[in-house]
Amino acid sequence: MTKGYLKYILAVLFCVLHHNASASEASQSITVTPLLKTTSSWNGSPLAYPGGNAEITGMVVEIAVGAETGWHLHTVPSFGMILEGRLEVSLKDGSTKILQTGEALAEVVNTLHNGRNIGFTPVKIVVFYAGAVGSKLTDKPLP
Repeated sequence: MTKGYLKYILAVLFCVLHHNASASEASQSITVTPLLKTTSSWNGSPLAYPGGNAEITGMVVEIAVGAETGWHLHTVPSFGMILEGRLEVSLKDGSTKILQTGEALAEVVNTLHNGRNIGFTPVKIVVFYAGAVGSKLTDKPLP
């Protein structure tokens, strides 16, 4: 190996190491915590995006102590995270899921379900829907 070639390799290594050190220093002030990565809702049904022009909707839903959402369904995939409180989600088949502060889930799609606050404080949920422009996010069928 010639001295020129060795100098070139050392110079490249120095630049790469220096760049990586700078990048890791810059990222030390940023923390990334995965909440959820899934291809199915909490009951195991596969998720599929609706057709049309994509539209993301985010909202905070608050459920009073002892209150229920009523039976409803979502027509598009959605992701929710409990910001505060304790929530029981039930399906018509009797399946339930209990969620508390900090927990996340992919909601069921086109499946009737009811959410009920089973805690002693209001439930606050941040929810993001992956829909299409003009699509209905939630449907409450007539009793």
